[in-house]
Order: sequence, then structure tokens, then C-alpha cells
Amino acid sequence: MTRTVARAIVDTLKELDVHHVFGVVGDALNPLTDAIRTTDGIEWIGCRHEEAAAFAAGAQAQLSGRLGVCMGTVGPGSVHLLNGLYDAAKSHAPVLAVCGQVPLAEMGTDYFQEVDNDQLFRDVAVYQATVTSPQQMPRMLESAVRAAVTQGGVAVLTVPGDLGDQEIEDDRPVRLAPDRPVTRPDDPALAEAAQLVNAGSKTTLLVGRGARDAREEVLRLAELLAAPMVLTLKAKEGFEHDNPFQVGQTGLIGNPAASHALDTCDTLVMLGTDFPYRDWYPSGCKVVQIDTRPEHLGRRVPVDAALTGDVGATLRALLPRLEATSDRSHLDGARSRFDSWTEDQLKLADPRHDRRWTGRLRALVDNRNHEIRPEALALAVDRHADDDAVFTSDTGMATVWLSRFVTLRGTRRLLGSYNLGSMANAMPQALGAQLWAPGRQVVAFCGDGGLSMLLGDLMTIKTYQLPVKLVLFDNRRLGMVKLEQEQAGLPEFGTELDNPDFAAVATALGLTGVRVTDPAALDDAVRQAMDTPGPVLLDVLTNPREIAVPAKPTVGQGWGFAIAKVKETLASDRD
Repeated sequence: MTRTVARAIVDTLKELDVHHVFGVVGDALNPLTDAIRTTDGIEWIGCRHEEAAAFAAGAQAQLSGRLGVCMGTVGPGSVHLLNGLYDAAKSHAPVLAVCGQVPLAEMGTDYFQEVDNDQLFRDVAVYQATVTSPQQMPRMLESAVRAAVTQGGVAVLTVPGDLGDQEIEDDRPVRLAPDRPVTRPDDPALAEAAQLVNAGSKTTLLVGRGARDAREEVLRLAELLAAPMVLTLKAKEGFEHDNPFQVGQTGLIGNPAASHALDTCDTLVMLGTDFPYRDWYPSGCKVVQIDTRPEHLGRRVPVDAALTGDVGATLRALLPRLEATSDRSHLDGARSRFDSWTEDQLKLADPRHDRRWTGRLRALVDNRNHEIRPEALALAVDRHADDDAVFTSDTGMATVWLSRFVTLRGTRRLLGSYNLGSMANAMPQALGAQLWAPGRQVVAFCGDGGLSMLLGDLMTIKTYQLPVKLVLFDNRRLGMVKLEQEQAGLPEFGTELDNPDFAAVATALGLTGVRVTDPAALDDAVRQAMDTPGPVLLDVLTNPREIAVPAKPTVGQGWGFAIAKVKETLASDRD
């Protein structure tokens, strides 16, 4: 039986075990959406905004390691995909975006809604092409899928509206073979790296998500070298639980123990990470880096031994060449610092913590209205969420609280816009995650600025009755921007948000809405939200003045914060 272009695309998606296609319907997509309608095992998920569709597809790709798929129709529909696709690209998530286009005869005439998709997506995609003839199928589809999966990125295939229903004359089965090879460096490179590591006495590991499939090998390396393990945020998943070597994160959301472990090492071993913040790397030490992507090697910090390969395969070949370290003082010191910092952090979740401030300092920085501490909210969620929950977090303070107070124990998973740093990612990523794992609890740490940006897709959650738990840190602020302004000595400006009662909005949309304003009611409210069937939005009014102290606060930041607070106080007095 001869197939159409649209039928060939949808049949291929089914062969690839794709179960959901996210998008907003439109005329150019009609042949494709109709093919999905008549195909068992693939469901069209109609979103309210294409950006949410791209975030959801990217979430599924990151969680499953398989192809995620979204679609956008002509012009604006495809343009709206861009931000979510950029997030997928920077997260190296394999995503296929199928985009509509004006009829073939109108291409290049500045037709209504016409956008040059190949040009539009050139920066974000590892592959982008427009199908202009049925004879190009299925070759172009094969190329798109192979590029997305083998390179870990976005492929964009544009299909003009009058092409989807055309028949493929020389149809054949699709040949994909999308598996990624497992590689390791050659023996001379391994010998050089081993010699360098063996010459050191205080080794610290910086572990990223690229090492997540090599947990056993990484733990063996840490034990052999008595090395503290600093985790990137994306490495919390897989390395935080049951790990006597980890000392948390570094950077602005990190802690002093991790920074000290980096600053005092004589050898740094980077495993599957492209941690971007150069100011947080140590100086004066030898550096070994292992990564599957050669373009990552040495681009953040000068590297003395660069090893291109899979982290697990490389370590299995490297470990027999390494000598055990008998002196554990570097590791023990880092762990002691980390334990002390963790204990101090837990005190912040206690409402009584606010009462220790006195005098003018109390007026400047404390929780003067006895609002709920965001630390307490994050800790309560950690306490009541399932051990196999999937967490997402909005960029900003919601991510800070998750990183410090949520432990990824059990088989918990974590997603966020941790490379692109976009707002509004947590809710649509949770949408995709819940469809990927319908039997697991999905918890989104939402900022009020992020949630309100794509608020319409609460209706998508309601329409498909997805039991997502949306935990809203409602501080009526763009909190991270506020902190950045104050650390620079600037008074807060433009960050205040005129929020509605989000719980009431959720209730009006058909979700369960719970609003919490009393710290004494917090724990029961979190438990109720986690236990309630169906989608829940937990709107918690948190202290807008709460700050997160970075791992290595500078004198300049301290002075900047103090100056900003004085300016804010003077402005308030004038008002």
C-alpha cells in the first residue's frame, strides 16, 4: 500500500516508540494530525502554547533517552516552539520538531504567515530541512531522526501544507539505526592521565550528568583516590543518594564545602560535565577531563589531560592504572564541612530562626511579617514526596531551594532549564514527565513569574487530567533578579508581581487549588497536596525578602546588599 508523506512520518514515530506528540493544531499540520488520530499507540497532546509543547517533548526526551516530538504549524506556530527547542538543544535532548509551511507554490513569495523555517531554526538545530517533494521521503526523515538521536540535539523537518497528503511513489521501510556508539580513549592517553592523577595527593571530582550511567565506576574512583565529589545540579540525580563522597554543588547555588573541596585540591578530575561558570573553578591544580564531546574538553578551564570517551568505559580502562590514596584528610575535611553546612541549612527551615535577628538588622533582612520560609516549603515537599517522584524546577529561587533541601533519594528524577536558564519551564516539563510516567508522582517547583508566563497550559493539565503537583513559591517577586540587583548595590526595581490568588485561578480552571499563608498550616497542606488525586496547585505565600547566600560570598556582594537595603529603606520612608 502506497503511503502519504504524513503517514510515513507517523508510522516512523510509532516504530521509534514515540507515544506522545505535543503541539497546537493548524491547517498545515492537518494531514499529520489526522494520521496521528488514526494510529493506535500515539496520542496527540493539544497544548495551549507551542512553547509548552516543546518543553514537554524535551522533558520526555531527557527522561527516556529516546526521541521527543513536537509540532508547530505555519509561521507563528513554529516560531513559538523556539524557546523550548533551545532548552532541548542546550540539554542535548533528542527532539524532532515537525513544522508546517505555506503551500509549495507560494514558498518564497512572502505569502501570508510565511517564515523561512530553515533559516529560523539554523542556530538551534543539528539538522533542519524542508521537504519539497514526496520523492525525498523517507530519506530526509531518516536523516533528521539520526541527527537528533546520535548527536543529542534538535532536528527540524518542515512539511508544506499541501505535501503531507501526497503519496510516496518509491516507498520503502525506514532504516534508522540511531544507537550511539560507546567509545574510550586509546592507551597512551589513559597512561598520561593516570600518571598525572597518581602524582597528586588531594584529588577532587567534579561530576556532571554525563556520568550518570557510570555511578559504580565513579564511586570506585572516589574511594580509590579518597576524593570528595562535587556535583553539578544535574548530577544530583544518580549521585546524591547513598554517596559518602558527595559534598553538594558549587557556584551561586552551591555551598562552602564544595567550594573548599575545589579550591584546596591539587588535582581536579571532571567527569561528564561542562560546568560553565569559570569563576568557580580552582586555579593552580592539574586538570583531567573526560567527556564524550571533544568540543567540551578544555573550554571552561585549561586541561592537562583531555580524554574523549564515555565516562563509564573510560574509567573502567583507567581505574586499573591508578594508585590508591591512603591519606583521607582531604575527603574527611570536605565531608565535615558539608555536614556542618547541611545542619545550618536545616535551621533555616525553622520559623523560629527569624526571631534571632534584633535591632536595625531585623528591619532590613528578616521575615518581618512572619511569612512562610521558602526553605520550610522545600523541606516539607522533600519529606512528603514519593521516593520515585519526578521533580521539575523553574529557573531562579525555586531551583535554589530545591537544590538545597530536596534530596534525590530512591529513584527520584530531576529536570529543569539548567543550561538555557529559561523562565516558565517547570510546569510544561512536568506535563511531559507525567505523560511519560503516568504511575509516578510529578512535582513542579514553580516560581510565580514562571507559572504566570505559560498559565494557559494549566488547561492542558486539566484536559488530560494529569495528576501533576504544582508547588508555587509565591513571593510576589522575580526573586533571583531582585537578589542580583541587591548584590550589585541597586535597589529592587521592576521585580514586584501583582499576583492573583493562584489557588482560586486553579480552582476556576478545574484543578484542585490550595492556598497557604500560615506557617503552622504548611506541613499539613503539603501532605494534602501530595495525597490528593488528580492535578493540584499548592499556592504558598513565601517570604519575599529571603536571600540565598552563595557558596563564596564576596565583600563586594555584602556591601552591595547592604547599600541596596539602605536605598530601599529610604525609598520606603519617602513613600
